[in-house]
Amino acid sequence: MKKRYSFLIKPLQILLDILLIILIIFFIRDKAYLNLPFLLFIILFWLLTSYSTSFYRIYRHFSALKILTLIVKQFLIFTLGYFAYFGVFKEGEVVNNQFLILVTILISITFTKFIIFFLVKKYRALGNNFRTTVVLGYDDSAKKVIKIFNSKANLGYKFLGFFSEREFKNHNYLGKIKEVFEFVENNIVDELYCSLSVLTKNQIKEIKKYTTDKGIVLKLIPNANELYSKNQSIEFYDDTLLVLNVKKLPFEFAENFYIKRMFDVFFSLLVAVFLLSWLLPILWVLVKIESKGPLIFRQKREGINGDEFVCYKFRSMQVNEHSDTIHAIKGDVRVTTIGAFMRRTSIDELPQFINVLFGDMSVVGPRPHLESLSLEYQRDVDDYLKRHIVKPGITGLAQISGYRGEIKNRSDIKNRVRLDIFYIENWSFLLDLKIIIQTILNVFKGEKNAY
Repeated sequence: MKKRYSFLIKPLQILLDILLIILIIFFIRDKAYLNLPFLLFIILFWLLTSYSTSFYRIYRHFSALKILTLIVKQFLIFTLGYFAYFGVFKEGEVVNNQFLILVTILISITFTKFIIFFLVKKYRALGNNFRTTVVLGYDDSAKKVIKIFNSKANLGYKFLGFFSEREFKNHNYLGKIKEVFEFVENNIVDELYCSLSVLTKNQIKEIKKYTTDKGIVLKLIPNANELYSKNQSIEFYDDTLLVLNVKKLPFEFAENFYIKRMFDVFFSLLVAVFLLSWLLPILWVLVKIESKGPLIFRQKREGINGDEFVCYKFRSMQVNEHSDTIHAIKGDVRVTTIGAFMRRTSIDELPQFINVLFGDMSVVGPRPHLESLSLEYQRDVDDYLKRHIVKPGITGLAQISGYRGEIKNRSDIKNRVRLDIFYIENWSFLLDLKIIIQTILNVFKGEKNAY
């Protein structure tokens, strides 16, 4: 497998830009800038602005004009925040060097961004940091894509060949469409380009599922009549050739992963300090009075990528040998009195915030299942394994939508998985907050399926 280092480009450029901002402020030496609140404000606002404008989300087919557009967009918003600091926190104060600092930051970051952009292109033109590509179909649009791969070395694409139902004597011809799966199993393929005018909808669907499972980037070459869906974004290669990019899932972007993880740690620490710290000894006494056994119930569940982890809960049942194989049902005699209360109010799930701090779970996400049940659900529900591409959660979209507790019908698990996949494909920080707020409201309202 090839060693990849391109993932370091983004964090290194972010670090370089932040260092430039700090050094510029320091060396111009206006005393109004030499304070920690201003530095923190500017750095935080720069990071928030760059996230909203996708300032650091650069793709190899981007042109210099596209880079300039990103710079203009970034600095228009950043300038507003920069001067807002003086309007809100330094009202009425005129700082002689504030304009000089802003212009210096603009020039320095623009210069370094273009230098990095052209150096990376030069590096790729020498045959480094390439992405291997395969094309399915061989119509006129596909030929244009292949021509760009072969003629634009600085884009960093290594064309392996094409598949087509028609046979060609061309040395790049690799075989029939269906043979692509065997080829991918035996070769490293980073990106797969499909001609929509050649492949059928069923073929596209099959290939999309396969590339998702294998972590391969799928791109579509449209015909003139193709309608674009919300799951596709337009990309231009060589400024003229249009290609449809099958949009990445939100968690495939590193910044979303870090935002979610930071919130998970922060929120879990709040729960541990302000809730678990005093609730745990009280529950220990109540649980011990009613039944023998430990306060904390441990159970192996499936987590991200299907890896097993130990999930923690407050014990709500009598100790029994079926706890790992049979879920609680309505009127279950194994559930204790205090256990029924904890289940009804979801207090039994609180130790899972420790799982969140350990990194096994997230505050919001698909609920983790037992391995035995997971194997059963895989047979019944398409795309079930897609749940495993994110960390399981303490609560989730399915749970606040009424799908929790006992699974009575096949439709119950289908609806849960449908909502879990919707959450994965449409994640946002605001959606997480909405789910958390609704979960808290449900605790006070009570849920009929919480038993």
